Order: sequence, then structure tokens, then C-alpha cells
Amino acid sequence: MVISMTGYGRGKAENDHVRVTVEIKTVNHRFCEYNIRMPRQLLFLEDKVKKKANEYIRRGRGEIFITVEGEGLVAKELKFDWDIADQFVSLIDTVQEKYELKSQVTLQDLLRLETVFSVEEVPAENDEVEWLLLQALTSALEDVKRMRIQEGQELAYDLETHKEKVAAIAQHVKQYAPSVVRTYKDRLAMKLNELTDGLIEESRLVTEAAIFADKCDINEELTRLESHLLQFAETLKQKDPIGRKLDFLVQEMNREVNTIGSKGNDSLITKEVVEMKSLLEKMKEQVQNIE
Repeated sequence: MVISMTGYGRGKAENDHVRVTVEIKTVNHRFCEYNIRMPRQLLFLEDKVKKKANEYIRRGRGEIFITVEGEGLVAKELKFDWDIADQFVSLIDTVQEKYELKSQVTLQDLLRLETVFSVEEVPAENDEVEWLLLQALTSALEDVKRMRIQEGQELAYDLETHKEKVAAIAQHVKQYAPSVVRTYKDRLAMKLNELTDGLIEESRLVTEAAIFADKCDINEELTRLESHLLQFAETLKQKDPIGRKLDFLVQEMNREVNTIGSKGNDSLITKEVVEMKSLLEKMKEQVQNIE
């Protein structure tokens, strides 16, 4: 099954106090990796987010954006800095003793010290926020999956169309190739007749034609090309990730076509090779976006 690596999805879940929104963008990549942006108070859920994403995405780079609105992410705690308070009281006592002062430190004096009291935010254990996050994430991943499958179907259609065109050209070249040797033999005989006034040894002509036929024999390359095209068609139907295998097959087909072009020694074959290379280049670009 052909699945594209390009997709987008958005999911949202909320209750009376919190709203969680998840946006996911995926693009092609050699491996499977994620870049997750979420509130730091929820970083402890990053592994769960990746594990859930792996259920839907097996290859590609995913950008996951998680936003949380409302209350419940953090709890606020009032802290008292005892060290600062002790230093303050100790310093006041020293000043009183040195200058023989009799005033005492009061609670109001301590309350005026901004550095003694502070408010700290600590992550709040909120199972409901976690549940909402996973719900929104699942919804976004479902969107991504649908889009990747839909685009994959379009890619499969294009790849199948290009493959059939390459196969048709290869078949035409296979049928035409034997005539290249016959044409060469006829041209060679005509040339030798002109140079020798018709005094030509048939055995020499046959030998030269055989040598030429061996140099421009492309049957092996055509056979391998047909085999690669058949494997390509079978791979398109597989359910596992197939992008890398398809990429390898396209490279092998391109290599066989290049060899056909260098050995063909004929203008028509050269023209057909150029057309096949153009089609294979289009297939290569599309294959690189398949999971």
C-alpha cells in the first residue's frame, strides 16, 4: 500500500477548565523522527506522545505542536526564604548591639522584604489534562493518516502510469533491437561493395556483423529492466513501508536504461532511452515521498 510521507492533521479536546489543541505536520525523511513543541509542564508526557505517533507514522519527519489553554497545568506555592530572614534578623541584632538601639524586629518588617517571600509554579498532577492531550493527539494523527493515504493513492496511480509507459517503451526497444544488427550488416555490405567492386568475402561480413551484434546486445539489460518493473508493480501492493525498496528499484532501472543507451548504437534506441530516463526521473521524485 502506497502511503505518502506528507500530511497535516489537527485535533482538539476540552472540558470546562482546559482546552488542548494538537497540530501535526509530516514531511519526507529517511527515518522516523519527531520535533515536539509543548508546554514545559507537560514534557514528562513526551515519550507517550512519541509512542502514540509511532502507531500511525512509520517513516518521515513529524512536527507536533501542542498548546494548552486554561487552568490546571501548574500549582502555585508560597515559599519563605529562611536563610534571608535569619541573615536579616542577625544583622538587625548586630546593628542594635553596636549602636545600642532598643527597637525590635517585627513581623511587618519581615513582610516588607521582597526577597523573603516568593511564589513558585510546580507541575500539577492532572490526569484529566493528560487524557485530553492524548485524545487531541489521536484525532490529529487520524487526520494525518487519512491525508497520507489519500495522497499515497494519487502517487500510486502516477507511478503505475509511468511504470506502464516505461514497460511499453522497453518492449518496443526489445522488438526493434534485432533490426539494428541487420541494418548494420546491410550498410557494411554496401560499403564494402563500393570499396572492393563487389569482391567481398561473406565470412568476413558475417564476422564483422557478429562482433557488432555482441557489442550492442542489450537483451540482458532489457530482461533485468522487465524484472525490476515487475518487482516494482508487486511492491506497490505490499502493506509494509515500501519507500526505500521502490527507491532502490528505480535506481536499478535507471542503471539498466543507461547501459542500454550506451550499447544501443542507434538513434531510435537513444531517443527511447531519453524518454525512459525522463519517466524514471519523475518516478524517483515521487518515490522519495513514500513511506
